[in-house]
Amino acid sequence: MDKLAGMRMFVKVVESGSFAAAAEADGVSATMVAKHIRTIEQRLGARLLHRTTRRHQLTEVGRLYYERSKHALTEVEAAEASASELQASPRGRLRLVAPVSFGSESLAPALVMYLDQNPEVSVELILDNRAPDLISDGYELGIHIGEMNASDLVARPLKPYRRILAAAPSYLERYGRPERPEQLSNHQCLGLSYWRKQGIWHLVGPDGEVCEVPVTGRFTTNQGAALRVAAICGAGIVLQPELLLADDLAGGRLEPVLPDWSYRPVPMYLVYQQDRRPTAMLRSAIDFLIARFG
Repeated sequence: MDKLAGMRMFVKVVESGSFAAAAEADGVSATMVAKHIRTIEQRLGARLLHRTTRRHQLTEVGRLYYERSKHALTEVEAAEASASELQASPRGRLRLVAPVSFGSESLAPALVMYLDQNPEVSVELILDNRAPDLISDGYELGIHIGEMNASDLVARPLKPYRRILAAAPSYLERYGRPERPEQLSNHQCLGLSYWRKQGIWHLVGPDGEVCEVPVTGRFTTNQGAALRVAAICGAGIVLQPELLLADDLAGGRLEPVLPDWSYRPVPMYLVYQQDRRPTAMLRSAIDFLIARFG
Protein backbone atom coordinates (compact mmCIF):
# COMPACT_ATOMS: atom_id res chain seq x y z
CA MET A 1 0.00 0.00 0.00
CA ASP A 2 1.08 3.61 -0.55
CA LYS A 3 3.29 4.84 2.29
CA LEU A 4 1.95 8.40 2.26
CA ALA A 5 -1.64 7.15 2.28
CA GLY A 6 -0.77 4.98 5.25
CA MET A 7 0.84 7.90 7.06
CA ARG A 8 -2.22 10.07 6.46
CA MET A 9 -4.52 7.35 7.76
CA PHE A 10 -2.40 6.76 10.87
CA VAL A 11 -2.39 10.48 11.67
CA LYS A 12 -6.19 10.57 11.30
CA VAL A 13 -6.56 7.62 13.66
CA VAL A 14 -4.39 9.30 16.28
CA GLU A 15 -6.11 12.68 15.98
CA SER A 16 -9.68 11.35 15.73
CA GLY A 17 -9.20 8.82 18.53
CA SER A 18 -10.50 5.66 16.84
CA PHE A 19 -10.54 3.60 13.65
CA ALA A 20 -14.27 4.27 13.23
CA ALA A 21 -13.89 8.05 13.44
CA ALA A 22 -10.94 8.02 11.01
CA ALA A 23 -12.92 5.82 8.60
CA GLU A 24 -15.91 8.15 8.71
CA ALA A 25 -13.73 11.23 8.16
CA ASP A 26 -12.02 9.63 5.15
CA GLY A 27 -15.09 7.95 3.68
CA VAL A 28 -13.70 4.41 3.89
CA SER A 29 -14.45 1.34 5.98
CA ALA A 30 -12.96 0.68 9.40
CA THR A 31 -11.53 -2.51 7.93
CA MET A 32 -9.56 -0.46 5.42
CA VAL A 33 -8.24 1.79 8.18
CA ALA A 34 -7.12 -1.26 10.16
CA LYS A 35 -5.42 -2.64 7.06
CA HIS A 36 -3.38 0.55 6.63
CA ILE A 37 -2.21 0.46 10.25
CA ARG A 38 -1.40 -3.25 10.06
CA THR A 39 0.65 -2.74 6.91
CA ILE A 40 2.73 -0.02 8.59
CA GLU A 41 3.31 -2.16 11.67
CA GLN A 42 4.40 -5.11 9.55
CA ARG A 43 6.78 -2.91 7.58
CA LEU A 44 8.28 -1.40 10.75
CA GLY A 45 8.23 -4.62 12.75
CA ALA A 46 6.71 -2.80 15.75
CA ARG A 47 3.30 -1.95 17.18
CA LEU A 48 2.09 1.64 16.82
CA LEU A 49 -0.98 1.43 19.04
CA HIS A 50 -2.12 -0.38 22.15
CA ARG A 51 -5.68 -1.32 21.25
CA THR A 52 -8.45 -1.69 23.81
CA THR A 53 -12.20 -1.85 23.35
CA ARG A 54 -12.58 1.79 24.37
CA ARG A 55 -9.52 3.62 23.01
CA HIS A 56 -6.14 3.37 21.34
CA GLN A 57 -2.96 4.49 23.05
CA LEU A 58 0.28 5.27 21.20
CA THR A 59 3.31 3.12 21.83
CA GLU A 60 6.71 4.82 22.04
CA VAL A 61 7.34 3.83 18.41
CA GLY A 62 3.85 5.05 17.52
CA ARG A 63 4.43 8.43 19.14
CA LEU A 64 7.69 8.94 17.24
CA TYR A 65 6.14 7.71 13.98
CA TYR A 66 3.18 10.08 14.47
CA GLU A 67 5.44 13.11 14.97
CA ARG A 68 7.61 12.27 11.97
CA SER A 69 4.57 11.49 9.83
CA LYS A 70 3.00 14.86 10.66
CA HIS A 71 6.22 16.60 9.66
CA ALA A 72 6.54 14.58 6.44
CA LEU A 73 2.93 15.25 5.44
CA THR A 74 3.39 18.96 6.10
CA GLU A 75 6.43 19.00 3.81
CA VAL A 76 4.52 17.13 1.10
CA GLU A 77 1.67 19.64 1.30
CA ALA A 78 4.16 22.52 1.09
CA ALA A 79 5.86 20.93 -1.93
CA GLU A 80 2.54 20.45 -3.70
CA ALA A 81 1.49 23.99 -2.88
CA SER A 82 4.76 25.33 -4.30
CA ALA A 83 4.33 23.26 -7.44
CA SER A 84 0.78 24.57 -7.82
CA GLU A 85 2.03 28.14 -7.45
CA LEU A 86 4.60 27.53 -10.18
CA GLN A 87 1.83 26.21 -12.38
CA ALA A 88 -0.41 29.17 -11.68
CA SER A 89 1.83 32.16 -12.47
CA PRO A 90 5.32 32.62 -13.95
CA ARG A 91 7.96 32.56 -11.24
CA GLY A 92 11.39 31.03 -10.71
CA ARG A 93 14.72 31.06 -12.56
CA LEU A 94 14.81 30.40 -16.30
CA ARG A 95 18.06 28.99 -17.71
CA LEU A 96 18.52 29.11 -21.47
CA VAL A 97 21.35 28.82 -23.96
CA ALA A 98 21.79 30.50 -27.34
CA PRO A 99 24.48 31.13 -29.98
CA VAL A 100 26.72 34.08 -29.19
CA SER A 101 25.70 36.60 -31.86
CA PHE A 102 21.97 35.93 -31.78
CA GLY A 103 21.95 35.68 -28.00
CA SER A 104 23.80 38.93 -27.33
CA GLU A 105 22.26 41.10 -30.04
CA SER A 106 18.69 39.83 -30.36
CA LEU A 107 17.75 37.51 -27.53
CA ALA A 108 19.16 39.54 -24.62
CA PRO A 109 17.08 42.68 -25.38
CA ALA A 110 13.97 40.52 -25.84
CA LEU A 111 14.56 38.83 -22.49
CA VAL A 112 14.69 42.23 -20.79
CA MET A 113 11.18 42.84 -22.13
CA TYR A 114 10.11 39.40 -20.89
CA LEU A 115 11.43 40.20 -17.40
CA ASP A 116 9.50 43.47 -17.37
CA GLN A 117 6.33 41.48 -18.06
CA ASN A 118 7.12 38.80 -15.47
CA PRO A 119 8.53 40.41 -12.30
CA GLU A 120 8.79 37.10 -10.39
CA VAL A 121 11.03 35.46 -12.98
CA SER A 122 14.84 35.69 -13.20
CA VAL A 123 16.85 34.69 -16.27
CA GLU A 124 20.29 33.14 -16.75
CA LEU A 125 21.37 33.35 -20.40
CA ILE A 126 24.38 31.29 -21.49
CA LEU A 127 26.01 32.12 -24.83
CA ASP A 128 27.54 29.13 -26.60
CA ASN A 129 27.87 28.36 -30.30
CA ARG A 130 27.74 24.60 -29.70
CA ALA A 131 24.49 22.70 -30.21
CA PRO A 132 22.54 22.99 -26.93
CA ASP A 133 22.56 20.00 -24.58
CA LEU A 134 19.56 20.80 -22.41
CA ILE A 135 19.52 17.66 -20.29
CA SER A 136 23.22 17.49 -19.36
CA ASP A 137 23.60 21.23 -18.74
CA GLY A 138 20.27 21.82 -17.03
CA TYR A 139 18.70 24.32 -19.44
CA GLU A 140 14.95 24.81 -19.78
CA LEU A 141 15.23 26.35 -23.26
CA GLY A 142 17.73 26.59 -26.07
CA ILE A 143 18.13 28.28 -29.45
CA HIS A 144 19.49 25.98 -32.15
CA ILE A 145 20.67 27.25 -35.53
CA GLY A 146 20.90 24.59 -38.25
CA GLU A 147 19.20 21.30 -38.96
CA MET A 148 17.83 19.41 -35.95
CA ASN A 149 19.06 15.88 -35.26
CA ALA A 150 17.86 15.34 -31.69
CA SER A 151 14.56 13.44 -31.62
CA ASP A 152 14.08 13.70 -27.85
CA LEU A 153 13.43 17.47 -27.89
CA VAL A 154 10.53 19.63 -28.98
CA ALA A 155 11.76 21.93 -31.77
CA ARG A 156 9.58 24.97 -32.57
CA PRO A 157 10.65 26.69 -35.81
CA LEU A 158 11.62 30.36 -35.65
CA LYS A 159 12.35 32.76 -38.51
CA PRO A 160 15.23 31.39 -40.62
CA TYR A 161 18.63 32.80 -39.75
CA ARG A 162 19.49 35.09 -42.67
CA ARG A 163 22.99 36.48 -43.31
CA ILE A 164 23.44 39.54 -45.50
CA LEU A 165 26.30 41.50 -47.05
CA ALA A 166 27.27 44.97 -45.85
CA ALA A 167 30.19 47.39 -45.78
CA ALA A 168 31.05 50.83 -44.41
CA PRO A 169 30.42 53.84 -46.66
CA SER A 170 34.16 54.64 -46.43
CA TYR A 171 35.11 51.22 -47.83
CA LEU A 172 32.61 51.44 -50.69
CA GLU A 173 33.81 54.96 -51.60
CA ARG A 174 37.39 53.72 -51.71
CA TYR A 175 36.97 50.36 -53.46
CA GLY A 176 33.64 50.62 -55.23
CA ARG A 177 30.38 48.76 -54.85
CA PRO A 178 30.11 45.24 -56.35
CA GLU A 179 27.13 44.84 -58.66
CA ARG A 180 27.32 41.07 -59.17
CA PRO A 181 28.25 38.31 -56.69
CA GLU A 182 31.32 37.21 -58.64
CA GLN A 183 32.83 40.70 -58.19
CA LEU A 184 33.23 39.94 -54.47
CA SER A 185 36.38 38.03 -55.42
CA ASN A 186 38.04 41.41 -56.04
CA HIS A 187 37.18 42.76 -52.57
CA GLN A 188 38.33 42.36 -49.00
CA CYS A 189 35.82 39.91 -47.51
CA LEU A 190 35.81 39.57 -43.75
CA GLY A 191 35.55 35.99 -42.55
CA LEU A 192 34.91 33.85 -39.49
CA SER A 193 37.91 31.67 -38.69
CA TYR A 194 35.78 28.65 -37.71
CA TRP A 195 33.85 28.48 -41.00
CA ARG A 196 34.62 25.14 -42.64
CA LYS A 197 34.78 26.74 -46.11
CA GLN A 198 36.21 30.16 -45.43
CA GLY A 199 37.13 30.75 -49.08
CA ILE A 200 33.62 30.17 -50.49
CA TRP A 201 30.46 32.17 -49.90
CA HIS A 202 27.26 30.38 -50.98
CA LEU A 203 24.85 33.14 -51.96
CA VAL A 204 21.21 32.84 -52.96
CA GLY A 205 19.64 35.33 -55.36
CA PRO A 206 16.14 36.80 -55.58
CA ASP A 207 14.90 33.99 -57.84
CA GLY A 208 16.53 31.21 -55.81
CA GLU A 209 19.62 30.93 -57.96
CA VAL A 210 22.76 29.87 -56.09
CA CYS A 211 26.20 31.36 -56.66
CA GLU A 212 29.37 30.00 -55.05
CA VAL A 213 31.81 32.89 -54.83
CA PRO A 214 35.52 32.46 -54.03
CA VAL A 215 36.49 35.19 -51.55
CA THR A 216 39.63 36.33 -49.78
CA GLY A 217 40.33 38.79 -47.01
CA ARG A 218 43.08 39.92 -44.69
CA PHE A 219 40.96 39.93 -41.52
CA THR A 220 39.35 36.92 -39.84
CA THR A 221 38.12 36.34 -36.30
CA ASN A 222 36.11 33.79 -34.32
CA GLN A 223 33.41 36.28 -33.25
CA GLY A 224 30.78 37.90 -35.44
CA ALA A 225 30.69 41.00 -33.23
CA ALA A 226 34.38 41.64 -34.01
CA LEU A 227 33.69 41.28 -37.76
CA ARG A 228 30.93 43.85 -37.43
CA VAL A 229 33.31 46.35 -35.80
CA ALA A 230 35.97 45.70 -38.43
CA ALA A 231 33.39 46.32 -41.17
CA ILE A 232 32.30 49.61 -39.55
CA CYS A 233 35.96 50.66 -39.49
CA GLY A 234 36.18 50.10 -43.26
CA ALA A 235 38.14 46.83 -43.31
CA GLY A 236 35.97 45.15 -45.92
CA ILE A 237 32.66 43.51 -46.78
CA VAL A 238 31.05 41.48 -44.03
CA LEU A 239 28.61 38.58 -44.29
CA GLN A 240 26.73 38.46 -41.01
CA PRO A 241 23.22 37.90 -39.59
CA GLU A 242 20.70 40.51 -40.57
CA LEU A 243 19.71 40.85 -36.91
CA LEU A 244 23.28 41.68 -35.93
CA LEU A 245 23.67 44.41 -38.55
CA ALA A 246 20.17 45.95 -38.44
CA ASP A 247 21.00 48.91 -36.17
CA ASP A 248 24.19 49.75 -38.10
CA LEU A 249 22.31 49.69 -41.40
CA ALA A 250 19.58 51.91 -39.96
CA GLY A 251 22.16 54.31 -38.53
CA GLY A 252 24.19 54.55 -41.74
CA ARG A 253 27.34 53.02 -40.23
CA LEU A 254 26.99 50.21 -42.75
CA GLU A 255 25.34 50.02 -46.15
CA PRO A 256 23.82 46.98 -47.87
CA VAL A 257 25.93 45.25 -50.50
CA LEU A 258 24.13 43.21 -53.17
CA PRO A 259 20.85 43.57 -51.21
CA ASP A 260 19.05 40.99 -53.40
CA TRP A 261 21.58 38.33 -52.41
CA SER A 262 22.14 36.64 -49.07
CA TYR A 263 23.82 33.62 -47.61
CA ARG A 264 21.50 30.62 -47.91
CA PRO A 265 19.01 30.90 -45.00
CA VAL A 266 19.58 28.49 -42.11
CA PRO A 267 16.67 27.11 -40.03
CA MET A 268 16.48 28.23 -36.42
CA TYR A 269 14.56 26.51 -33.61
CA LEU A 270 13.46 27.05 -30.05
CA VAL A 271 14.11 23.71 -28.34
CA TYR A 272 12.96 22.30 -25.00
CA GLN A 273 12.27 18.99 -23.33
CA GLN A 274 8.87 17.34 -23.51
CA ASP A 275 6.85 17.97 -20.36
CA ARG A 276 3.20 17.10 -19.93
CA ARG A 277 2.80 19.79 -17.26
CA PRO A 278 5.28 22.61 -17.91
CA THR A 279 5.49 25.37 -15.35
CA ALA A 280 3.78 28.68 -15.97
CA MET A 281 7.26 30.23 -16.30
CA LEU A 282 8.27 27.84 -19.07
CA ARG A 283 4.94 28.21 -20.89
CA SER A 284 5.15 31.99 -20.74
CA ALA A 285 8.76 32.04 -22.00
CA ILE A 286 7.96 29.73 -24.92
CA ASP A 287 4.92 31.80 -25.92
CA PHE A 288 6.91 35.04 -25.65
CA LEU A 289 9.84 33.83 -27.75
CA ILE A 290 7.62 32.26 -30.41
CA ALA A 291 5.68 35.54 -30.71
CA ARG A 292 8.91 37.53 -30.87
CA PHE A 293 11.01 35.39 -33.22
CA GLY A 294 8.60 32.86 -34.72
